[in-house]
Amino acid sequence: MNFFHDDHQRAHDPQFRLLNGRVTQNPDRPERVDLLLDGATRAGLTRHVPTDHGMAPLAALHTPRYLDYLASIHDRRRAEYPDLSEVVPSRFCLDPMRHYSPEPEAQIGFHNADTSCPIGPHSWDAIYWSAQTALSGADDILSGARACYALSRPSGHHAYSEIAGGFCFLNNSAIAAEYLRAQGHRPVVLDIDVHHGNGTQAIFYDRADVLAISLHVDPMQFYPFYAGAAGESGAGRGEGYNLNLPLPRGSGIAAYLPALDTALARISGYGATVVVVALGLDAHEGDPFRGMTLTTADFATIGAAIRAVDLPVLNVQEGGYMQPALGDNLASYLGAFTA
Repeated sequence: MNFFHDDHQRAHDPQFRLLNGRVTQNPDRPERVDLLLDGATRAGLTRHVPTDHGMAPLAALHTPRYLDYLASIHDRRRAEYPDLSEVVPSRFCLDPMRHYSPEPEAQIGFHNADTSCPIGPHSWDAIYWSAQTALSGADDILSGARACYALSRPSGHHAYSEIAGGFCFLNNSAIAAEYLRAQGHRPVVLDIDVHHGNGTQAIFYDRADVLAISLHVDPMQFYPFYAGAAGESGAGRGEGYNLNLPLPRGSGIAAYLPALDTALARISGYGATVVVVALGLDAHEGDPFRGMTLTTADFATIGAAIRAVDLPVLNVQEGGYMQPALGDNLASYLGAFTA
C-alpha cells in the first residue's frame, strides 16, 4: 500500500489562534507530520512524492478569486505592513449581499470563517502541495490500487469553495473526489473526523453525483456548530445525497459502530465505485479537542469495517492533533488495510 506526502507541507507554520479572547498556539503544528509519517511507516506503507497536477483540479471546486487570494494575500498584505508575520482577519463578512472589495483587508475577512487559518510567507506552498498529495493518491486508485493514504496537511474538510476555516484552506478530500468523478467514478466522501465536514457538505450539497457522509460530534455541542445536523440531507438535485450522523459528545465505539454501519449501508445502496475517507484521527480519547473517546484499537476496527465494503479506498488525512498516540492511531487504522 502506497502513501503520498510532500515536505513542502511543513512550510505552513501557523503561530496565531484566537480562542476565548486569548491568543493561543495554533494546534496545526508542522510536527504533526513527523507523528503521521511514523504511523504510516509502522503500518508498512511505501512513501511516494506527489505529482504536480497544476491548478485545474483545484479550480474545479474553488473559485478563481479564492485561489488568487490564498496564493497572493501574504505578499500583498506585507507590502502594506512590512513587519507582518501572518495574515489574520480583523473583521468578517456577515452581509448576505457579500460585496467583494479589492482591498486586502476586506478580502481577508471575506475568505475566512474564523481566526484559525493564519497565512504565513510559505503557507501557500503547503496548501498547494496538500491538495496535490490528495490528487496523487487519487491517481494511485485510478491505477488499480485498492487502498492508498494521502498525508495531506493542512487539512481540508472545513474549507468551502471560497472560505477557509477550522485550519483548512483547500478541501483536499472533495478535490480528490471530484477528480475521481471526472475520471468516471461514482465517489462517496466518508468523513470520520470528530468535527463535521461542513465545507465538503456545502460543496456537494446540491449535487447528486457525489455522496457526502459525515460521522461527527453533534454540532449543537461542538465545532463547527452551524452545520452538521441530521436533517441536512441535500438540496435540489442533491436531496438525499448528504447524510449526517451526529453523535453525542464523549461517544465511544459502542455508539460509533452503529452509525458507521448506517454509513456503510448507505454507501452500498448508492452504488459507489470508490470511497474517499476524510481521515480524521481526532475522535481519539487523547486528542486535545476531547470530542469523543475512541481508543487506538478502535481505529483498527473502523478501518476493517470500511475495508469490508470491498471498494477502493483513498484515505485523505484530516484532523488529529498533537498528542502521544497520534502516530499509533494512524498505524492502527492503516493496519486494517495492510493486514
